[in-house]
Amino acid sequence: MQAIHEADYVIIGSGSAGSAIAYRLGQAGMKVVVIEEGGTDAGPLIQMPAALSYPMNMKRYDWGFQTEPEPHLNGRRLATPRGKVIGGSSSINGMVYVRGHARDYDTWDEMGAHGWAYADVLPYFKRMENWHGDEGDATWRGNDGPLHVTRGPRDNPLFDAFIEAGRQAGYPVTRDYNGQAQEGFGPFEATIWKGQRWSAANAYLKPALKGGNVQVYNAFARRVVIENGRATGVEVSRGTEVQVIAARREVIVSASSINSPKILLLSGIGDAAQLAQHGIAVVADRPGVGANLQDHPELYLQFAASQPITLYKYWNIWGKALLGAQWMLTKKGLAASNQFEACAFIRSKAGIEYPDLQYHFLPIAVRYDGKASAHGHGFQVHTGPMRSRSRGSVTLRSADPRDPPKILFNYLSDPADLEDFRTAIRLTREVFGQEAMRPYVKSEIQPGDAVQSDAELDAFIREHVESAYHPCGTMRMGRRDDPMAVVDPECRVIGVEGLRVADSSIFPQVTNGNLNAPSIMTGEKAADHILGKGMLARSNLEPWINPNWRERQR
Repeated sequence: MQAIHEADYVIIGSGSAGSAIAYRLGQAGMKVVVIEEGGTDAGPLIQMPAALSYPMNMKRYDWGFQTEPEPHLNGRRLATPRGKVIGGSSSINGMVYVRGHARDYDTWDEMGAHGWAYADVLPYFKRMENWHGDEGDATWRGNDGPLHVTRGPRDNPLFDAFIEAGRQAGYPVTRDYNGQAQEGFGPFEATIWKGQRWSAANAYLKPALKGGNVQVYNAFARRVVIENGRATGVEVSRGTEVQVIAARREVIVSASSINSPKILLLSGIGDAAQLAQHGIAVVADRPGVGANLQDHPELYLQFAASQPITLYKYWNIWGKALLGAQWMLTKKGLAASNQFEACAFIRSKAGIEYPDLQYHFLPIAVRYDGKASAHGHGFQVHTGPMRSRSRGSVTLRSADPRDPPKILFNYLSDPADLEDFRTAIRLTREVFGQEAMRPYVKSEIQPGDAVQSDAELDAFIREHVESAYHPCGTMRMGRRDDPMAVVDPECRVIGVEGLRVADSSIFPQVTNGNLNAPSIMTGEKAADHILGKGMLARSNLEPWINPNWRERQR
């Protein structure tokens, strides 16, 4: 089949990593085609930070994936949103900015992703950032990168009350969890700039398009074309027409931890037995493709408010219209924030070196699908284990590229995750019982005061666990002699020339907190590998680790 386009590099996916790679390759003078089936991100539903619950629930912007019935969640099927729009999931996410903990990346290095220790990746976090924090140590942060990182105003007294309650419970207060010390309670950071979502599309892709070396081709990526063991292009479809976009140098797959393994499997790269089931010829037998699926499962712990100071007063058509109009005219007001303005990272017990539980505080009791609590004024925290032991998979449903993949996270398959959730609930109740929160807490909505025993908590957890929408790990990076590794530490697919993967699918282990920042960092670092450049100089900054972690939980 004759190619309709040709470029030095063809990138599948315009999301967090793909946009960063396109930007850096374009800067280096390379001709780049980015394949993206989704369309424009124009309009308030994406660009208005407070409207975040809308795009992730719209077929126009989301692939609409669901899990298979989860066997340990009473057979529930959970939504698995992935962005189908320029900017990918960075255009539909909650805009929370978390680098992860230093020890996450040191663990990657120990697992075979050599050159991805924290000392290696910190310079790339700094390169990508344009940090606007007013507290913290600037030596840990970047100030001239494409990605604006800001903090909300914390005008609602609930934010500071939550942080103070954490301090009263004996936890540290951290000025900058993305700096030297992650552990503790403190202000949240977000990819918001001048009241607008600052996605990978706004930060990277649109500037790259203006540079002239990068173009977006709106089409559906079916598979990678591989000839004599080398990737030579990408087969795409537009309507009923199937075409090929040729790559003179390399193909880079950055289509998400769900779509990237699907594309490799359709291309003949994966477990040979699975490929045979679907009649797909084996190009490279890599059983790790689609395996090792990880996520951050979470619960919403909700409390009824004793004062009418939450966002519930705006949770009606007139309130939303008022805030939306203010944002349209000024890019200011409550709609200019994602309302995740306070957070915490804590250790669940003594003997754990660095935080394994995260809190997102929100001044309203509401679900990600936009359904508010029937109890009126309230607030909530999202919490759950950051290093879940459970593992799932992404597999093919059929050989038809248009069929969605089969997704099974296997949530709570490891009993340790249930233990972590029970601990998180009990620690949360202790925090919300502190003096700082007493003027605001009327009662506990969920789980509710009646839910106390291990058995009662386990039943609640199985019925209410949700995804934090942080899937990763399905094509993990490792040593080339590791049979379950899919890419080497330079993001090259093992067993195929001219093909790389760079997105959250290559994470050996899920990182602490939200994954947009680590995904963009992956794109930044992968770009230097692709260009054959020397890596940025390793950092000599040392993270703070609680010196009493072996003996004390806080």
